[in-house]
Amino acid sequence: MTPSQDTATVLAGAEPIAQYVEEKTGIVIKPVIPTDYTAQQEALCSGEAQMAALNTFGYVRASAKGCADVALVSVRYGSTSYQGQIITQAGSGIEKVEDVAGKKFCRPDPESTSGWIIPSLTMKAAGIDPETDLAEIVDTGGHDAVVIAVYNGDCDAGATFLDARKLVAKDFPDVMDKVAVIATSAPIPNDNISFRPDFPKDLRDKIVQALLSLNDSDEGKEMLKGLFSWQGLEAADDAFYDGFRQQLEAAGVTIEELSK
Repeated sequence: MTPSQDTATVLAGAEPIAQYVEEKTGIVIKPVIPTDYTAQQEALCSGEAQMAALNTFGYVRASAKGCADVALVSVRYGSTSYQGQIITQAGSGIEKVEDVAGKKFCRPDPESTSGWIIPSLTMKAAGIDPETDLAEIVDTGGHDAVVIAVYNGDCDAGATFLDARKLVAKDFPDVMDKVAVIATSAPIPNDNISFRPDFPKDLRDKIVQALLSLNDSDEGKEMLKGLFSWQGLEAADDAFYDGFRQQLEAAGVTIEELSK
């Protein structure tokens, strides 16, 4: 599973779905939360993991290594794409992307698509080299943690998916007022469920059909909602991510450069 939120939260969402798939297919799935995004991809590439819920960049990187083949893409708010955002404390004086130069910046993980890959390109387009022009880069381990860090003033600015502030609204009721959005990204393909290319097709098909059946009941939809706030799943293939690959190419960067 993608370690994009608190580990306990992700496991709480994944385990009921794993149990559902086992009941439908007889196939046992064990949800595991790796230490970071890179470790997740490495587990898939080494064969330690046979399937994964991958973020956008993680999928493009793993597929380039021949380790991942997408089967399903997530749906949120009726869409199979999402956006990223750059945030700061309201009243901080940071009003546009250029203002983050010289500031302490929080990100979920260096391989988070909306939390670093896309915002780093946004900063470069604004004339900021994120590796040299930021005072400090802090890896928080999750999008919710980025919002909390900015809320508390531990970081001057940060990047997450839009709108990660809602993740912490229960504990921080004034977060929508205290944390301001200064930039949003172009649409990004949603995260997905992928398999190793050598995973047996008959087993893959059974798992995919079981997961798709979650769309058909209120109980299934509630289970999906508990995992990364998914509202549904749709069949997808590798070509779905070509637009994102073209975004990287148009920005003049390679997957290898962004993985450093």
